[in-house]
Amino acid sequence: MSVQENSPIRYIAIEGVIGSGKTSLARKLKERLNALLALEQFEVNPFLEKFYDNRKRYAFQTQMFFLVNRYKQQQDLNQGNLFTDYLISDYIFEKDKIFAYLNLSGEEIKLYESIFPLLCRNVRQPDLVVYLQASVDRLMYNIKKRSRAIEKNIARTYIAELSDAYNDFFFDYKSTPLLIVNSSEIDFVNSDADFDELFNALFRNDRAFIEYLQPEGKRIL
Repeated sequence: MSVQENSPIRYIAIEGVIGSGKTSLARKLKERLNALLALEQFEVNPFLEKFYDNRKRYAFQTQMFFLVNRYKQQQDLNQGNLFTDYLISDYIFEKDKIFAYLNLSGEEIKLYESIFPLLCRNVRQPDLVVYLQASVDRLMYNIKKRSRAIEKNIARTYIAELSDAYNDFFFDYKSTPLLIVNSSEIDFVNSDADFDELFNALFRNDRAFIEYLQPEGKRIL
């Protein structure tokens, strides 16, 4: 019997700062579980590249586009899928607040706060959230290595601010079971052993509501 067969977990959402490996892990889990895969559609946001060039000017447009697009995608996921028992996503809807409170101000925040709760109550909650927590050095290394054109102007200071905001958010997070993974110390993409260790941690029956996975092994970066 496989490790996940006795587990109630069917919907896993992966979270982390830009460059933490969310999508890579989501794709690996999709293959292992034959799951439905829901990926954040950052590439369709027409304001994102402009935002990385000028955060203050394009923050509100970027934020509202993501909010509406994520909501539409989440509503589609509520329809379910007859061909698989599992759903894997590389984001949670609540993460939208992290970026909003980091980048919006004044009247923008007031407008955002009047809209977000109306949408959030109609969104399905994951059975488990995995937070990939990485150092800023590792995040910048990954961003540079994957070399996406849209990310070419991301500043290290922004990634550092975002990392702090993510840590603050998940420090108080109690919406779902949570597994925090030190992803500076694990290579779940290239190491089968590392991926198996993480996979087993997801479906372990005696896992606590909030846990921290500190993989054994040598530092990657």
